[in-house]
Amino acid sequence: MLFLKSTSVTKAPGIYEVDVAAKPPGKTFGVFLATDPDNPPQTVLAGLAELGFKNTHQQSYVHKDKGKVLDLHFQKDGTDLFNGWKAEECKANLAAIEALFGNVGIDVTPRVMSLAEAYA
Repeated sequence: MLFLKSTSVTKAPGIYEVDVAAKPPGKTFGVFLATDPDNPPQTVLAGLAELGFKNTHQQSYVHKDKGKVLDLHFQKDGTDLFNGWKAEECKANLAAIEALFGNVGIDVTPRVMSLAEAYA
């Protein structure tokens, strides 16, 4: 679940927060979205599907400010061990993610999770 300060501000229509993160060692990234379930970001969701990302988790909740939130997690399998991404796949996938979110005005900064965060 992404940490949201508020549901009164969106980064783009239907999107409260975006996180592009990988578990250590940081070659295979997932896309984590906190969205407005009443106004889903259809363009972004369709774009992720076109890029081969699959929804692996979704959870609805009501934020402390009473706004409804739908957390979505997306993963894409690669061709490396355990379906991870090889270096060239990582570069291409991150560029595609950055372009997709850039088209709706969101700058993403891919990051590697801490061990505690990744395995909590």
